[in-house]
Amino acid sequence: MADLKYYDVVLTPVVTEKSMNSMADKKYTFYVHTDATKLQVKEAVEKMFSGAKVQSVNIVNLTGKKRRRGMTFGRTADRKKAVVTLTPDSEDIEIFAGL
Repeated sequence: MADLKYYDVVLTPVVTEKSMNSMADKKYTFYVHTDATKLQVKEAVEKMFSGAKVQSVNIVNLTGKKRRRGMTFGRTADRKKAVVTLTPDSEDIEIFAGL
């Protein structure tokens, strides 16, 4: 397990139509560090966004896609996506407010 600080865990928010629709149910989607655990993601979200209380964290490992450039084959980088569900009495996350 990597020695990750809370500000290294959450990389970027995922801005897709599906993730924007799930925000009504207080579910927020982030790309996270590939070595991060559910507990680390929960701590990071609660520390980074004041007033946010995490109910559950679901994690999806995304493998890189195969890409080709001429005769050479390669892969894009692997990613990890976390869907964070907040408690009903929790405040909304402000980073998604204007979207």
